[in-house]
Amino acid sequence: MMHRLLYASLVPLLFASFAGAAEVPSFRNQIIPILTKTGCNSGACHGALAGKGGLKLSLRGFDPESDHHVLTRQALARRVDLTNAADSLLLKKVTRTMPHGGGRRIEEGSANYTLLLDWVRGGAMGPREGEPDLKSLELLPKSAMAKPKDTLRVTVKGTYSDGTIRDVTAWTKFGSSEEPVATVDDDGQVTVVTSGEAAITANFGSRVATMTVTVPYTNAVADDVYTKSPRRNFIDEHVLRKLQLLKIAPSGTCTDTEFLRRAYLDSCGILPKPEELQAFLVDARIDKREKVIDALLARPEFTDYWAHKWSDLLLVSSKRLPQPAVWAFYRKVRQSVSENQPWDQFAREILTASGSTITNGAAGYFVIHKDVSDLVESTTVTFLGTSINCCRCHNHPLEKWTQDQYWSMANLFGRVGLKNGERAGEVYVQSLPTGDALHLRRGIAMPPTPLDGKPMAADVATDRREALADWMTAKENPYFAKAVINRIWRNYMGRGLVEAEDDLRETNPPTNRELFDALANDFIGHKYDVKHLMRTILNSAAYQRSAQPLPTNASDDRFYSRYLLRRLSAEVILDAYSDVANVPTPFNVLSLGASGGTQNSTNYPTGTRAMQLPDSQLVSQFLDAFGRAERGQTCSCERTSDSSVSQALHLNNGQTLNDKLRDKTSRVSIWLGDKSTDEEIVGRLYRLALSREPNAAEKAKLLPILAAANKEGPAARREAVEDLFWAVLTSQEFLFNR
Repeated sequence: MMHRLLYASLVPLLFASFAGAAEVPSFRNQIIPILTKTGCNSGACHGALAGKGGLKLSLRGFDPESDHHVLTRQALARRVDLTNAADSLLLKKVTRTMPHGGGRRIEEGSANYTLLLDWVRGGAMGPREGEPDLKSLELLPKSAMAKPKDTLRVTVKGTYSDGTIRDVTAWTKFGSSEEPVATVDDDGQVTVVTSGEAAITANFGSRVATMTVTVPYTNAVADDVYTKSPRRNFIDEHVLRKLQLLKIAPSGTCTDTEFLRRAYLDSCGILPKPEELQAFLVDARIDKREKVIDALLARPEFTDYWAHKWSDLLLVSSKRLPQPAVWAFYRKVRQSVSENQPWDQFAREILTASGSTITNGAAGYFVIHKDVSDLVESTTVTFLGTSINCCRCHNHPLEKWTQDQYWSMANLFGRVGLKNGERAGEVYVQSLPTGDALHLRRGIAMPPTPLDGKPMAADVATDRREALADWMTAKENPYFAKAVINRIWRNYMGRGLVEAEDDLRETNPPTNRELFDALANDFIGHKYDVKHLMRTILNSAAYQRSAQPLPTNASDDRFYSRYLLRRLSAEVILDAYSDVANVPTPFNVLSLGASGGTQNSTNYPTGTRAMQLPDSQLVSQFLDAFGRAERGQTCSCERTSDSSVSQALHLNNGQTLNDKLRDKTSRVSIWLGDKSTDEEIVGRLYRLALSREPNAAEKAKLLPILAAANKEGPAARREAVEDLFWAVLTSQEFLFNR
């Protein structure tokens, strides 16, 4: 109760300087924050698309002019009573002295009630010309160490365009990124629940701020556990510092067999061959892991793997592109990966692409995203790792981005023109001398401006996309480098520093901000060298940790105390089945067109791998069941790794794996034909599929089963060997990278 009284006593002091204590409260800087804090203009109330109860306000007050008109002019101006302010419908509804579906939002006589009353008494004035705007928000303290059941109070300070700094805690909406760790109430009081780390978020006006609450675990971990843990580069310094802070012990280093299988799958999407495994195991060089990493980054399968991954990101498919343009765009992506083109150059060539989609495959980006809104929204997710989709219609409800910023960004694409070429499937992309993307609500062209960038003159004749590319790839851009770093980090470490990988925003902070910043500085310092980034991650002790949990890190799923297990992608599994069974997958089916019908049959050469397919629209029940990306929207959510009934049914009854095992050219047939012994079959299969030798317990279980089948004849022996293959290839150890 005391803190509420404190807020009430501070109200006149906090806001007096906006216009003088005797003047009317500011609608923009005082009244709108009250409506936001109380939830009146939230998406669940009057800020909904259609409003509520006949009253529609802009979501979180992003349009003060419109809100003022609605409150003072609509409904016969009955919402405010200028002759008797206390009788205003607005005040009676929020205090529930009249029936109100939203319940009581403000107590009569409270500080917020007094401000609303004074505003109506002063003439219910609207937004004023020249009044200060909120420029930044700060949440204090910026970080805190705590223990379970601790409480602490945070303070929020806003800096305005006139240079004044004001305490706006009482009108701020708070949230927690990890409520199981720490919660926060409406007044900014944080309550610690359990060990871990949580970000407390503050939303006020169009600005957000965060602070971190760190709650160490109660583990008894000696300091020398961290000092003796291997440090191979700066990644390990930052990871171990975080683990020591939280009292989480790191697992030991993985075995050579675990490392080799892991690195092959994570870098190239392939299994190491038995001879490669054997050569690595007998290699006595201290730096043999570094040598393997360098070799992997130079393999053609590396190009296949990452060209496929970036094609997912860029939505390369016949769903939106004609087949000739699909191939041209895919070849562009492959060439970039093969040549290790710096990421900033790769992005620039795509964002400024012009000419034929057949001779310049990158131009297909503007055919895939023909609509200007689709362009701006996909570009921010693809290259900045953040979504501003909701800003098309209103200010972002959780972040600082505004609707005006959205349409200023969109206008950078306002002069991109498309026209059909002379060849089949050809489109020409060009920069037009005129044209603008009009603001959805204002109906006017906003100054073409990158997010947080400087506006360019509307009458400049140069291609506006060049200004976008300059801003996008500038070293000072806080989003560009981190977006691709987070995607690559997640590929190797199993979880992004920010999760989901394309959800970089202030209210979703990284689990290790210092590490994220260090990776960005190193990446930029090495001129956006993608392979350098990958090599740095692969060589780190953090990547090379065992997946085996310890009692002190079993619950850790985000601080990288151990290697995080994850299921292989659909394409990697299918290719691995082909490799182990020695039977390639035929890709000669009809591909689906944009309208859902079929296009011409595409017959890929025998031996084509799933990871080499340029088009995601190829019909494959197996790839669909195991969650491949459809390349229909720019979102990491398209690709899934969850288990499902359809996967189990496909492995049990489907043709993909079973037909490979029954094939006359399969390894089953070859090994039975050359009269391999049971022990040889078990050993070879384990080395091929699991990159290790079978242990004594496994041999003791499997060899008697095979021996019993041998006595029943050739047919029973083949069935038993097929079952052995099937059991290994559907096991968790095979389907997961560890």
